[in-house]
Amino acid sequence: MTEPVKIKRPEFRNLNLFSDVRTYRMPPAAIVSILHRASGVLMLALLPFIIWMFDTSLSSEYSFARFTAVFAGQGVFPGWFIKLVALALIWAFLHHLGAGMRHLVLDVTHRTTKEFGRSSAIATFVFSLVLTALLGAKLFGLY
Repeated sequence: MTEPVKIKRPEFRNLNLFSDVRTYRMPPAAIVSILHRASGVLMLALLPFIIWMFDTSLSSEYSFARFTAVFAGQGVFPGWFIKLVALALIWAFLHHLGAGMRHLVLDVTHRTTKEFGRSSAIATFVFSLVLTALLGAKLFGLY
């Protein structure tokens, strides 16, 4: 009798936090998914700031002037810091919007191929970063 030929099968194992995570290359779709969650948490954390901005900008002419003065500096916070917080909020909204639309397209069209996942993830990055750069340039007075 001949012995059966043993075929080397791929080994699947859990990632080790200390040795494997540093060398593991995540695909763009995984990065977009993680950033989608992070942007949602950031928007939730900045919700009091969003409500304050909305209320102050709409209450009266005096409150709107006070609102715009905050971006020149308020108390211990310099103006550039407050603008960076607003820019982080802008990025969080745009990335969350783009990633949410990506997930809707994936759900509706059932296009779950690796190529479409990669290209739609890169499109989400480009969408959020380009629009954030444009709005950030406007926020910091470059145009």
